[in-house]
Amino acid sequence: MRAVIQRVRKTTLSVDGIQISEIPFGLVVYLGVKVGDTEKNAQAMAKKIAALRIFEDGNGKMNLSVKEVYGEILLVSQFTLLGDCSHGNRPSFVEAERPERANSLYEYTATLLRECGIAVKQGVFGADMKIQQFNDGPVTIIYET
Repeated sequence: MRAVIQRVRKTTLSVDGIQISEIPFGLVVYLGVKVGDTEKNAQAMAKKIAALRIFEDGNGKMNLSVKEVYGEILLVSQFTLLGDCSHGNRPSFVEAERPERANSLYEYTATLLRECGIAVKQGVFGADMKIQQFNDGPVTIIYET
């Protein structure tokens, strides 16, 4: 699994002009599922996201997790994170898992994050989503299991 994790302020996600999800602040996590990923990858990913200390404490140091600041997570499935652009200019997506399996692991990751006590909103798997995102910092972390 590969994730791009961004610290954000108010962020909204819409599909076909209808707002589906909104978080006031927290993390937007773009999640790509690779061929061969398993439940163990989802468990490692959820554990890392929940514990990642990228929010500032009272001294201005990134020392707090999303749970500790009572933030929320907007989890967005994004197979394009697995795009390989090393040959030519058109990305190859052969490393991206098939939709049925990818969706199952995406949903499992969301469940695991909720079990950590974090409010999790989601995008719509496979949809053409429009995201209005107000980056905070900006702080962007790339993590791969």
